[in-house]
This record gives sequence, structure tokens and C-alpha cells, in this order.
Amino acid sequence: MVIPTPDSGILKRVYANLVGGGGFVSLDIPDKVLKRLYTYGSLKDTDRGVEFEVKNRLQDAKFAGINRLVINGQEIAPERVRLVTADGETFELDDVTDNDPIPLPVGRTVTVVIEDMDIPSGEHDILIDFTAKPFGDLSLEIGDTIRDEGELPSIPRDEEDNYSDEAIRMRHEFIEEETGVELEHVPEFSFDASMGEGNVENFIGVAQMPLGLAGPVKVNGEHADGYYPIPLATTEGTLVASYSRGMKAINMCGGATATVTDDKMNRAPVFVFEDARNARDFRDWVFEHYDTIKEKAEETSSVAELIEIEDYMTNNFAHLRFGYQTGDAAGQNMVGKATFAACNWILQEYPGYVENFYLDGNTSTDKKASAVNTMMTRGKRVTAEVTLDEETCVHHLGAEPESLDHHGKIATLGALMVDGQTNGAHPANGLASLFIACGQDEANVAESHAALINTTLLQDNSLHISVTIPSLIVATYGGGTGMATQQECLAMLDCDGPGNVNKFAEIAATTVLAGEISLGAAISASDWVTSHESLGRNR
Repeated sequence: MVIPTPDSGILKRVYANLVGGGGFVSLDIPDKVLKRLYTYGSLKDTDRGVEFEVKNRLQDAKFAGINRLVINGQEIAPERVRLVTADGETFELDDVTDNDPIPLPVGRTVTVVIEDMDIPSGEHDILIDFTAKPFGDLSLEIGDTIRDEGELPSIPRDEEDNYSDEAIRMRHEFIEEETGVELEHVPEFSFDASMGEGNVENFIGVAQMPLGLAGPVKVNGEHADGYYPIPLATTEGTLVASYSRGMKAINMCGGATATVTDDKMNRAPVFVFEDARNARDFRDWVFEHYDTIKEKAEETSSVAELIEIEDYMTNNFAHLRFGYQTGDAAGQNMVGKATFAACNWILQEYPGYVENFYLDGNTSTDKKASAVNTMMTRGKRVTAEVTLDEETCVHHLGAEPESLDHHGKIATLGALMVDGQTNGAHPANGLASLFIACGQDEANVAESHAALINTTLLQDNSLHISVTIPSLIVATYGGGTGMATQQECLAMLDCDGPGNVNKFAEIAATTVLAGEISLGAAISASDWVTSHESLGRNR
């Protein structure tokens, strides 16, 4: 009897295993990817024995037992091995079978404990053959090291409740003992410390930031419509006053029109191949199977929607940018999980051989400004614009429209010359202050500040000025938006909770527009230094 050879996909790999592996069936996971199931540095010699950690970094699975375990060439008897889950449940090997496996979703761990065994510091070899559904039988050969590090200082933690009063007090005492500083203001906070869980680790208190109110500013958006007082957390004198001045100019001219034109959050995995031709063939296969990949990605979330995959080919690498819509969340973690699931399906089903894979090859440019984000969008692409009449420019801002337009053109050339990420005066100023006040991930200012400013002098000597932010990453749900003061600041803008992210994006873009108007006018009128001298001196 002749068994026909399947042409492609997982059947081809199962066939290869059956024919070439003596009946041993497993999925063909690249060795470099498979080794990531082991947690390096987890090998320890403890009171309960030698132990190490296996962590699921592929896709939701079930751990169905260990077939063979060898430490430094010594095969370990099954009765000496225990499996401990992250929940603290302990299993003997006989208890874990193909019919009665341990659930092992992505991110969960199983600690393998070998009783009655001691090993010294230094390098050690581990061989473990185990079964995991749906992967089948897997084999890991790992080298790990136990370091003799002595007693290293560490921050006090309470494993039961690290946000309790006692845990916080232990850290305060640690600071005083180690640094001599007795905290007075940091511990003064008004919310339940447990609110910090999921937002901050080793909580000790708060960094109290002065909070000012700018505006209000009139926004004529599709989602934001009306006057909004803008909370800005800053220690920079003149900032709130300057933004208020720009907002008044906007109000005097009927308000700013704000428009969200695109919405996309990215994760950009990279796949490694033997050569460029294999990388190209892989890219083509991915596009042919886009509908299934989309289905696998979206199974991980009730919100994430995959809308496109961009490809950027270089050398023997296939960089793929997965673009999603993520509702009212900023979505970095959401799209990471979705892309991870999609990529694991790809690794299992692709008929060719993938040498290696990383969930991000840096073409997402997460928390970094980049040309690809400017062109392709990351977060919200939003524009705010206003036409300033001549009287407002001259009598409120103190600068002729021609001067504002001329300076804008020169500033654009200057930014081009130094390869700046924005031709604006200071988009990061208002965004950073608004982000801190409203519970945004402050590091996203690195991407969001890359604004494009344009001025047009009109025939009646009025000035049309617009700001486009191609990578505005904001959220009104999840992350830090639920923290006490941050939620209140979002509530001031009627932007707290689901359904408000586009409204918040329009308000944020209008805030940036106000800052560009005010500082541009101060520079054009030579008021920049004198304003800082009168309002920004604290020395």
C-alpha cells in the first residue's frame, strides 16, 4: 500500500513525522520558537528539590504529561517528578495524562519539580520530552545556569496582597533604611491602593503633579461638539496660560473643526527564512489565507477587528504589520494577543519551513515616532483646523497673519533640514500634560507628537491653520483611565468610559492646535522669552 504524499500544510508535516519518525506525531514547530517554552533562569535548587519552569508562549494548550526527563545525563524516575501549576496545584506524573491534561492557556506556567535531588551552581543540561495538545509530542534540549549570586537587594513584596497597607509600609521603611529619606508627601493619596493593581507594581504612593485648567475650547467635531475645559498636568510655567490663549483665539473664530480620518493599531511580527525567495513565498501564502488569519486573530477578543496586513520585505525577513481597530482601548496589548494567536496558526499551517519568528520586528514602531506611522496611521489619525481672522491674529495674538504664515514655512524647512518628526512648535507639550491628567500611557507621546502643521494665508488676510496627528494613541477605557483622578479628568471632558475615544481624539487634536497657534504667535511677535520670564520663573 502506498500512502499519498500531501502537498502542503499540516498534513504534510504529520505525514513526514509518521513516515520518518516511526509513528511519532508532532507539529513542526521551529526549534528556536519551541525553546521559548522553557523559561531561562528558572532552574533552581530549592528546599523541595530541583525545579524549572515551562511557560506556554505559543497558543492555548493542555499539558498532557512528561514522557522523559534527563538532567545532566541522568534520567529521572517518573515517581520523583511533580508538576505545580501557577495556582499552586500539585500533580504527580501519573495524574496527568492525554485523557486528563492540565489546562495551559497562553501565559500560564507549569513548574517541574524533581524531588530528592541537589545540583550545584553552574551550567546544567536538561532534556524533556512531553506532550501538549494540540502540538503533540515535543522535545526540549536546554542549557541553563544556576548562578551563585549571594544575597541581592530587592524591593519588599507581599505575595498575598502587594497593595495592602502593610506591604506599602514595608516599602516605605525600606526606602528610609536604604536612602535615609522619610516619605511625607508620596504616601498622601485619596484612593484605595488596590486600584493600582494592573497599573503599577510595588506601589508606594503618588507623584503629585500640579493640574491646571485651560480653555474652555470650542470643538466642532463629529464626536466632540461644544466647549471643553482642558485639564493639563504640568510643572512648566506658562504652559496652561499659553494653551488658554490659543484656545481663546480658536473660540473667537467660531471653534475648531476636528475630524478623525483613520483608526488603526498595529503589531508587526517578523518571520525569518533561509533566503528572500522563501520569505516572498511565505508572504504570498499569508495573503492567500488572510480570511482564516483574520478569524484566528479576532477569536482572542470581542473588540479587536483585523482590517489589513501590510508587508515589508527585506533580506531574508518577512515583516508583516497587522492593523486592527480596537474600540475605546488604545489596544497595544489587545493586538499583541490577537497577532500572537494568528501567528501561531500560521506557524502550524504554513507548508514551508520558518527558521524563526518574533512577535514584533520593530516595524510597528511601538512608542517611537516613524515615517511608516505617519504614512500608514497608528492609533487615530485626526485633524483639527481653524481659520483665524486678521483681527484675532493682530489684537489677541499680537502677530500679523503674514508673519505667522511666514514663520510656519520657515519652521517646516528647519524641521526638514534636521530630520525632525514634526514641523510643529511643541505638540508634545499639550499631549504629555493631557495624557498624564487623563490616564493615558505617557510613553505614547513619543508617537503621538509627530504632528503635521500647515498654514495657508487667505485672500482676506485671514489664516487657515491645521494640525494632523497621524499616530494619536488614546483611550477612554482600560489602562490608567479608570484611576481616580484620571477618571475625573476624563469626566470633565465627558469622555470617561466606552464610546468616547473619538471624542477624546478630537479634543486632544484641538488642544495641540491651540498650543501651535499660541507659541507660533509668541515666536512671531518676539514674546516667547518675555512670557516665560513673567509666568515661568520659579527660582
